[in-house]
Parts: sequence; structure tokens; C-alpha cells
Amino acid sequence: MPILSAQNILLRFGGPPLLDNVSFDIEAGDRICLVGRNGEGKSTLLKVLTGEMETNSGEIVKKAGLKVARMIQEIPAHLDGTVRDIVMGRVSVVSGGSVISQKILDDGAHNATAEAILGKTGIDADAPYDSLSGGQKRRVLFARAVAEDPDLLLLDEPTNHLDIPAIQWLEGIVTRLSCAVMFVSHDRAFVRRTATRIFELDRGRVRSWDFPYDKFVQFRDQALAEEEKANALFDKKLAEEEVWIRKGIQARRTRNEGRVRALIKMREERAARRSRTGNVNMQITEADRSGRLVARLKNVSYSYDGSPLISDLSTEISRGDRIGIVGPNGSGKTTLLRLILGELHPESGEVRLGSNLHIAYFDQMRTRLREDKSLIENIGDGQAYITLNGVKRHVLSYLQDFLFSADRARGPISALSGGERNRLLLACLFSHPSNVLVLDEPTNDLDMETLDLLAELLADYNGTVLTVSHDRAFLDSVATGILAIEEDGHVFEAVGGYSDYEANKKLRDKEAANAVRIAAEKEAERQARSNLAAGVSPAQASTKKKKRSYNEEREYSTLPEKIEKLEKEIADYQLELSKPEVYTNAVLIVELQKKIADNEILLEQAYERFEILDNLG
Repeated sequence: MPILSAQNILLRFGGPPLLDNVSFDIEAGDRICLVGRNGEGKSTLLKVLTGEMETNSGEIVKKAGLKVARMIQEIPAHLDGTVRDIVMGRVSVVSGGSVISQKILDDGAHNATAEAILGKTGIDADAPYDSLSGGQKRRVLFARAVAEDPDLLLLDEPTNHLDIPAIQWLEGIVTRLSCAVMFVSHDRAFVRRTATRIFELDRGRVRSWDFPYDKFVQFRDQALAEEEKANALFDKKLAEEEVWIRKGIQARRTRNEGRVRALIKMREERAARRSRTGNVNMQITEADRSGRLVARLKNVSYSYDGSPLISDLSTEISRGDRIGIVGPNGSGKTTLLRLILGELHPESGEVRLGSNLHIAYFDQMRTRLREDKSLIENIGDGQAYITLNGVKRHVLSYLQDFLFSADRARGPISALSGGERNRLLLACLFSHPSNVLVLDEPTNDLDMETLDLLAELLADYNGTVLTVSHDRAFLDSVATGILAIEEDGHVFEAVGGYSDYEANKKLRDKEAANAVRIAAEKEAERQARSNLAAGVSPAQASTKKKKRSYNEEREYSTLPEKIEKLEKEIADYQLELSKPEVYTNAVLIVELQKKIADNEILLEQAYERFEILDNLG
């Protein structure tokens, strides 16, 4: 039985409906990714599901007592209170003047859930919310939504501004949640790892695909090809009928009135057809080639507030390289970009730039956009025409390539969504000649189709690309090399995309663990030889090992009973799960599976602790 059903939802703001008689069901335990082009209405649909936005007609039917929590896309810049206050629900969450989430009444079960997820954020619970980075604020608001213990969790672009370790942390939490989850995301790697179903919002309709992402893409592309073929046949038939109806006087006398009515119906059907949103038509205006050398860094170091950001980096970037820069939030990725470009002077070492560099910079904060100007003024600087690769183009025509209508192009930037702002910034960037493209977080808010086109464009670009991104799929498509900022400002240089770097790092971590193990074994052998030389037998040496403290002794005595209790509970849950009547109760299945998984984790921890205490003697 569904926990929520949307039934014939219609929402119109003028023009074609944003939601056109939409119907779908959400089941307990679903992990649904809602995909669609920028501007299709994905965030609006989430608001409809929470009741924040009313519809023209239709109904949302919810299971009795259903709790829904939503994490918004726009992160509030200011909230009163600490991280603990936000996660525990002691303050209301306000964004854009609207209350998104009310205070939560103190409740023992809620407080326990909130404390558990709070400990998993890795953020100081007593830190003021306003002191956090954008990525940390997003993690805190995600933790608050989870702490509400909802039956349905709605997440709007949860990976935006998160670094890769934080995204992987988020993946782990989402895949272990027992509640249903519906999320909007353009991060393909995140979607692949978390979604079990796909809802596609396209031209006002929601189509449900009960497949993981890659299989959805395969079937979606087949469906679009079939739709295009059917439309072509329909248009051909319509054209033939239009020729027939316009024949001479003699043909009109004998024409079939049924055929005329069929033609009128075809005309109405063609007029009602909604065309799929076109693709962005991007091209980069390229300058003359730069020299072979773009930048050479030799023993470069840079620190901030006494903490090293970049330590003793030596590398060379050549014409045509496409370098991805990765690292945790706050590790110094933008600082490294500025060092490479000569905008910052290193504390030690030297940076040499190549010749004939024409640099175009995509700023993640979008400071290049002038808020007081229209889209046309941002592109043309008062001129009606711009020149792209030697061809003169009207500014309006150029903006249409980036899916901006004439009315939109004449309007203010303040009316644009996040994805539209990023498209406009790319339009500004690509309209100026360059041979070095610097892209700082270009993928935020862009839909998957635009991301694909951007990746193809960069792959064909004759110049050099430097990009900071947390989108692993994008980096795999674009990068020929990775500069990864790791611990203490050390920068590791890897060949290939992010997957190649990740595989290399796993290998290095394994080698480091083996080195520690070998060192420990050698130390144990050395100690044994030393004891033997001193006349101390192995038995005597073992008696000198650390004894259990009073508290450890009490803990040690209770562990066998705790282990036995956990094993019995797991066996009881498994027995319950095997009963025939449970097969038809999806909610109960999910609850029992979660209890088994949680107890298995506790049992493993208890065994490990017992072994440690037992070895103390």
C-alpha cells in the first residue's frame, strides 16, 4: 500500500501547466530520484508534496499520520543558535522570508534520534550555525530533516556545495535510512549509488521508471526515439491532409466530411503537443594558442592562519591539459587555482606563467554577474552584437542558444534560478576569447543534459582547462589529470579522472596500512629478542601487559550477557521476518530489516570490545 499518492495534480501559472494531471505512488522504503531539465518544476513538486504550495486541482492522499520532512535547496545564510540547536529542532528554519521547518517539541524518541545523527555529522555540536561553511550548513540541515524521523524525506539538491567525502557520507546515510526518500540531484554518481527508482518530470508529466539510473537512461532514450519517430509520421500525415484539403473546386465538391473532421482533430492534437525543451547550444570563443607551458610551480607553499594549505608543490601544466582539482571543503582548492594563475604569491617557492595566456574565469560565487543589469547588458556591455570565433551574432540570438527567451533576456538577473544563473555565467564566459578556462564549481544547479554538453565541449576545447569540482562523473568525463589536496596541504598528482585517483588512493592507503602492520610486527620481534636477551620468558612478558581498570572490569563482566541478548533479538527478528503474513506488509519488512542491521552492528562492536578487554587480562 502506498504511503503517498498524487492523483491528477494540475498546477498552472499561466501558459502550459507546470504539472499536468500528474499521478504517481510512493511506497515505503523507496529511494526515488526526481530528474528533469532546469525549470521543469522539480522543486515545485516537492513543495506540493509537503503542502507548502496549493494546486489548481487534484489530490495528495497520505497514509494516516504520515510525517514528511523536506531539506530545501537554498541554504539560509543566517539562523540563530548552535549546530545542536538546529539539529535538535530548537529553532525554526527560515529561508527567503518563509518558515520551512517549525520548532520541534521536546520528545525522548526524537532527541535520541537527533543525538545519533548529530554525532555522525562530524561537526562541532556547539559551533554557531553562522560560523559554518556552505557545505557544513547543508550537512546540518540534512541532519535536522533526518532527526525529525519522517516517513518520507524530501531532499532538494542535497549534494550542492558538498565535498566528495561529505557526498560519500551522505550516500551512506541515505542508503541506510528506513524511510522513503525522494530527492532532486544532478550528481550522476550520487544518483547511481542511491536511487532505486526514477521519476522523470518532462513537459508537465511525471513518468515512473522502476529501474536504477543507468537502466532508466537506456529505456528513456529508446522512448524518446520512438516518440520522435511517431511525431515525424504524424506530421507527415498532417502535411498530406493539408495538401488534400487545399485541392481545387472539383476535389472540394466530393471531399469526405469524415476526413475533414479527422483533419481538424489532427490540427488540435498538433497544437496541443508540447515540445521537449531544447539543448543548450554552447560554443567557446577561442583565442590564439598559448605557449606550450601554461604554468610551472616549483616547491610552492602557502598557509593560512598558521595552517598549511599547500605544501611544497612542484608541478607543470602544459597547453591542452584538463586538470581537475579536488579536496575537502576548506582545503584550499580555490587558493591553489589563484596560485597557479599568479593571483596569489606563494610564501615560498616560485610560480612561472607561460606566454600568450588568455584566461576566462568561472567564479563559483558568480561575482562576475551584475545584479543591476539585464541578461542582455551582462553579455553585450551595451552592444547589440558580439563576435564569436569571427562570426557576428546578435546578443538575443546568442542568449537563445543558452535557452533564454527574448522576454527573459530583457529581464533582471534577480529573477533567475540557480541553474539559469550558471547558464548565463557560462554564456558570459564563452563569449570572450580564451585559451585557458578556469572553472570553479561549474556543475552546481546544472541539469544532466547541460552537464553532458559542457563535458563534450571541454573535451573538444583546444586550450587548457582547470576545474574545481565535486562531481565525480563530470571529472571522469573531462579531466586528464587530478591535483588532489590531501592532509597537511600535500598535493597528490594523478593521471586520468577522479576514479583513477580514487583507485590510486585506495592502493596507497592499503600500502600504508601494510607498512604499519609490518613495522608493528618487526617491533614485536625486536621486543621479543630484547626480552630473551634479558632472560625474560614470553610467559613472564605477557604477565606485564596492562590490566583492566575497575570500570573496564565491570564492562567486561556484562558483555557476555549483552552479546547473548543481541543474538537472541536478531534470531527473533529473523523468525518474524520469515512469517508468511509479513510478506504483504512492506512497512514491517523495512522495520524488521533495519532492526536486524542495527543489532548486527551492535553485536559486532560488542565482540570487538570483548576481545580487546579479554586480551588485557
